[in-house]
Amino acid sequence: MQLKANDVRLNWSGAVSLQIDDNGVQPWRIPHGIRGLFDPQLQLRAAMPAGVRLSFYSDTRTIEGQIEAASENNQIDLYCNGDYIATRDLQNTNQFQFRDLPAEQKLVELWLPQKGTFKLRSICLSDEATVERFDSDRPRWITYGSSITQCAAAQSPSYTWPAIVARKSAFNLTCLGFGGQCHLDPMLARLIRDLPADFISICCGINIYGAGSLGPRAFQQAIIGTLLTIRERHPDIPLALISPICSPPREETRNAVGFTLKTMREQVAEATEILKAHNDHNLFYFDGRTIFGADLVQYLPDQLHPDAEGYKFLAQNFQQQVIKTIFPGL
Repeated sequence: MQLKANDVRLNWSGAVSLQIDDNGVQPWRIPHGIRGLFDPQLQLRAAMPAGVRLSFYSDTRTIEGQIEAASENNQIDLYCNGDYIATRDLQNTNQFQFRDLPAEQKLVELWLPQKGTFKLRSICLSDEATVERFDSDRPRWITYGSSITQCAAAQSPSYTWPAIVARKSAFNLTCLGFGGQCHLDPMLARLIRDLPADFISICCGINIYGAGSLGPRAFQQAIIGTLLTIRERHPDIPLALISPICSPPREETRNAVGFTLKTMREQVAEATEILKAHNDHNLFYFDGRTIFGADLVQYLPDQLHPDAEGYKFLAQNFQQQVIKTIFPGL
């Protein structure tokens, strides 16, 4: 059975928009129709479907996808009823295949690449297979951050730290991790405001430190403005604000505008207190070093980005520090 990529029974969970043309479907993590309003470098990252899952119910024994070939070294992961099945490499190929799947009706989830673009032309299932749409009723979690949230170095798409946490906590994930591009842009604040959400987390600071894009006068105001914009349509849901994780060379070294990571963390914490004093009672601050601290520097090969194992530790600590604090029952 062959399905077109735009078949309505296929749910692109975690995508913000879909670009559909005669050659297939490409998921985006911003509204692709107005992408020209976003920074050009952010557009490049938003075309990479980190955290996006192609989901449906089926009793198929095989899955064969026809895709637009890409040169990036990326992968696709298959889960059935929440259980990991296999990973397929996608570099320099125009197809992927999974065979010998469980015969029963099951939730099929294909975790798409967290790095590089992905365009589906069509998907083939077993002859006579059933196909039903999956619409998740899981709590909707948006997480916004940098390359440390996009997780290019993760083992595979389902082993980014947001993906691990989402499966553990049964969240419906929308990942807005953009390598090098977490600068508290107003367009991202508006996007998060306008997306459905039950929980939002924001990891901010490291890209701003690296680029010197906001100085001491503007950084804290950008945090406050971002959160107030989000609160326009999400006034009461839990919102976690997280300062930078450990990065030894940057802890005490001033950047081009005079920031150290230490002083940035102080401003993130202070912004939280200012907002809480103005009646934001469901805002939580977490020092990034409690999620990935100096005890884990062996998993920071470039002293900035965790490696594949490091992202697993980050997920574990995010679960314990953030999720357990905000959702004690999980």
